[in-house]
Amino acid sequence: MEKVYFIGAGPGDPDLITVKGKKIVEKADVIIYAGSLVNKEIIGCHKEGAEIYNSASMNLDEVIEVTVKAQKEGKLVARVHTGDPSIYGAIREQMDMLDEYGIEYEVIPGVSSFVAAAAAIKKEFTLPDVSQTVICTRLEGRTPVPESESLESLASHKCSMAIFLSVQMIDGVVERLRKHYDINTPIAIIQKATWEDQKIVMGTLENIAELAKKEKITKTAQILVGNFMGNDYSKSKLYDKTFSHEFRKGIKE
Repeated sequence: MEKVYFIGAGPGDPDLITVKGKKIVEKADVIIYAGSLVNKEIIGCHKEGAEIYNSASMNLDEVIEVTVKAQKEGKLVARVHTGDPSIYGAIREQMDMLDEYGIEYEVIPGVSSFVAAAAAIKKEFTLPDVSQTVICTRLEGRTPVPESESLESLASHKCSMAIFLSVQMIDGVVERLRKHYDINTPIAIIQKATWEDQKIVMGTLENIAELAKKEKITKTAQILVGNFMGNDYSKSKLYDKTFSHEFRKGIKE
């Protein structure tokens, strides 16, 4: 019997799905894709006759019903999620239900929107003497956030941060970040990173809310915050000519 494949479609650019993920989409008999977020061009490579379902209009039971039926008929199912399905992808509940049916599945990772957002602004999250930690989080909405993971609590670390699914609450985001980050801390909002209509707004905690509202950014955006977007940092030891490691002997000065 064929497996079910959970595929990370990447952040939006059709070329950013992995080669492995694309090959599965090309030969899948049934494709269930998250149409509210996945660029439809990504599944445009499907074979003739493939059954296409948009999960934006389906509930969990309906998704599983289609998946189980197809798998029992010997069909290959591609469940296509945006970004990387392990981050806010709601795949665990799907996998647990497939386990109950004894259906084998595989997860194919994808490029998450938070790394696509960093690429869009040409920055590195982990700069020596600035930050060696990246926190991915979100504000509570319909899905609650554990109290121990409140934005204020996480902001106390002052490390690099990627905030998902929260741009519509930008005023609250800024208010809570400012309890620990300096008002001049760089912050960027990247809407639809890697899409053709990508939009970037960069500022500080002092003015980013105003800038976002001016650009009418209210959804489908990453918020990146931290001094990794600044210009003060130490160079890495990795390429330091005086630093020795397993593959290179350093030069004594």
